[in-house]
Amino acid sequence: MTEAARQKMVERVRGLLRMAEDPAVTDAESQAFTAKAAELMTRHAIAEAEARAERGEEPDAISRLDYTVPGVGGHGKARVRALADIAAAYGCQSAVRGNNSENTDRTIILVGTVSALDALRMLMPSISMQMEASAKFMSSAHVTDIRELRNYTRSELETERKRYYRSFVRAYGQAVAERIREFRARLQEMASNDDDSGVTEGSGENGSTRGAELVLRDDLNRVNEEFHKQFPQLRKHRPERTHSAAGYRAGYRRGRQAELGLDTPVTSGRASTLAEGE
Repeated sequence: MTEAARQKMVERVRGLLRMAEDPAVTDAESQAFTAKAAELMTRHAIAEAEARAERGEEPDAISRLDYTVPGVGGHGKARVRALADIAAAYGCQSAVRGNNSENTDRTIILVGTVSALDALRMLMPSISMQMEASAKFMSSAHVTDIRELRNYTRSELETERKRYYRSFVRAYGQAVAERIREFRARLQEMASNDDDSGVTEGSGENGSTRGAELVLRDDLNRVNEEFHKQFPQLRKHRPERTHSAAGYRAGYRRGRQAELGLDTPVTSGRASTLAEGE
């Protein structure tokens, strides 16, 4: 892809995300716009990996992105976990700074390829917007439902709302990450099948044409190496103790249903490892 073509694609993605964030559109329309943007960015990353391999060029550079995560409502840790899972699905590794129990902002530090970070930089705000809107709506509905069961105090209801919200957000991120991972794998498989029916390995100009699967696997190794260079000593992330089974089930279900342009079934996925950066 030429630089002009890439810029055209980026502008199209930004346009879709602007429409997704327009308060005048419906939830379904917002999700549809985000869906198309995610699909374009994912397909672009796969195509770029293949093109570099075919031309015998150096792989995509490894870079770093510092992304601010709000702690509003005391849900910062849950948001960090959700976004870290989504970043891992794009082949990135994460550390986090300032991830305490307070309502303050914290920074999630992402290490990945330039193309992956470009995609996340544009997509994470829109995915977060959908996630937060769903969490707010569902947690309010949950509190309304349990209030009718017995006479809860206001404090008890607020505690349950927070537990539900946090569990919802964590599960939503996990489900979206699994869908992204499956979609990327399916695109790689399609690209591999195209190679098998046409160009054979080693027939490129430099005698080393490789499929996107091998290129992206190399990217993962390079990201892992760079991440451990930048963060040689990390403290393990302490998971939140509060948990709501109902919130987790609802968040996972909503994450599965979120319109991301990833029309592929979700299978079992491996959770990312998140550590605290100093």
